[in-house]
Amino acid sequence: MNMYLFVYDLMQFCGHSWIFTNMIIRFMTFGKDSLADTFHSIGLVMRLCQLLSVLEILHILVGIDKSRLLPRFLQITERIIILFVVINSQEEVQGKYVVCVLFFLWNLLDVVRYTYNMLARMGIYYLPLTWLNFSLCIPLYPLSVLAKGFAICVALPYFESFGTYSIKLPFPFTFSIYFPYVLKMYLLVLFAGMCFIIRNLFSERVAHLGTGNIKNKRS
Repeated sequence: MNMYLFVYDLMQFCGHSWIFTNMIIRFMTFGKDSLADTFHSIGLVMRLCQLLSVLEILHILVGIDKSRLLPRFLQITERIIILFVVINSQEEVQGKYVVCVLFFLWNLLDVVRYTYNMLARMGIYYLPLTWLNFSLCIPLYPLSVLAKGFAICVALPYFESFGTYSIKLPFPFTFSIYFPYVLKMYLLVLFAGMCFIIRNLFSERVAHLGTGNIKNKRS
C-alpha cells in the first residue's frame, strides 16, 4: 500500500508540476495575454488531477491514509464544485483572471504537498520542506477560498442569463431549482468550511512542528 500511495503522489506531483511550470513559462513568454487563456491551455490536465484527487477520500475511508476525513473531503469537494460546476460550465468565466489565480494557488500548494508526501513515504523528512508544507497552506488556503468566492460571484450573472442547471418541472409538479440561489447558499457553506479547515491546518502544524515531531500526515 505504501508503494501504491507513493505512485499516486508521484502522479499528482507530475501533473501539478507540469501545470505550475506551464503557467510560469506562458506568463514569462506572453505576459498578461497568457492569463485569459489559462483554462484552455491547462484545463484538461487540471481536471484530470482534481478527479484523481477523489481517490484521497477513498484512501482515508479504507484506512491506508490516516488523515482526517472531513477536512480533506471539504477541500476536495470545494475544488470539484468550483472547477467543474462553476468554471467548466460557463465558457465566459474561463477567460477571467480569477481562474488563473485559482490554478496558481492550487498548484503551488499541491506541488509542495505531494513532494512532502512522496519523500515521507520513503521515510525522508527535510525540515524546511516540512515547515513549508504545514505553513504555506495557512495563508494561501484563505486566499484560495476568497478566489473561489469571487469566481462564484463572477459566474452568477451567466447562470442567471443562461439558466444553467436551473430546473423547473412541468405541471402538475410545482418544484423548481434556481441554481443562482444554490450558488449563493454555497458561498455561506464555503466560508463556514474555511473556518473549520483553517483550525484543522493550525492543529496539524502544531502537531508536526510545534512539538518538534515530524510525522507523515497530509495537510
